[in-house]
Amino acid sequence: MSEQPPGGGTELSPDEVEALRTRWSSCWTPSEVARRLAGVDTPWYVAAGWALDLFRGRRTRAHGDIEIAIPAAGFPEVRARFPGYVFDAAGRGRVWEDAAPEVLAAVHQTWLRDPATGNYLLDVFREPHDGDTWICRRDERIRLPYGDIVHRTPDGVPYLAPELVLLFKAKNPRLKDRADFEATVPHLSPSQRGTLAALLARVHPGHAWIADL
Repeated sequence: MSEQPPGGGTELSPDEVEALRTRWSSCWTPSEVARRLAGVDTPWYVAAGWALDLFRGRRTRAHGDIEIAIPAAGFPEVRARFPGYVFDAAGRGRVWEDAAPEVLAAVHQTWLRDPATGNYLLDVFREPHDGDTWICRRDERIRLPYGDIVHRTPDGVPYLAPELVLLFKAKNPRLKDRADFEATVPHLSPSQRGTLAALLARVHPGHAWIADL
């Protein structure tokens, strides 16, 4: 994705940002997303806070939205699963409704909107990759096969490896990110802790979480 935001779009006012809570309140659950994406060829997985709950095997807190990630080249296949809905691009406090290809190429977040209600149901991250190899958007030196980073719940819902979820949460950790870290670390294997510590040292040298691993 480009470092420069595209032109156009609508800058969200403080009131519109606050209204997003309501617009996301009817978003799907991981199980619903899995049902709707059953059979797609492109790899996908639940990301962010929901992924940590799937890893721990239970819902531990409220989630204001739901995010999944896919390789960028797989977006047309995912998009085709949702006729009648609209994908808006989002980034840096702006929204581009029914985003054009040049906008999609410049930002990585895509919000699925129900045009009948204006509500958002799913946030799709379109991630960099090289074929079947995932590339970390925070540091392109970090490259892993999708088969190594996608875990599954007992009923088959795919989710991102928890050590990678926490890596993304480490950039500018909010209170909920710190809480997610503290609740997840006891469940990590020694290998997962070591991987997370090494990744934090590479991407965020000196990060406070390293000492806790």
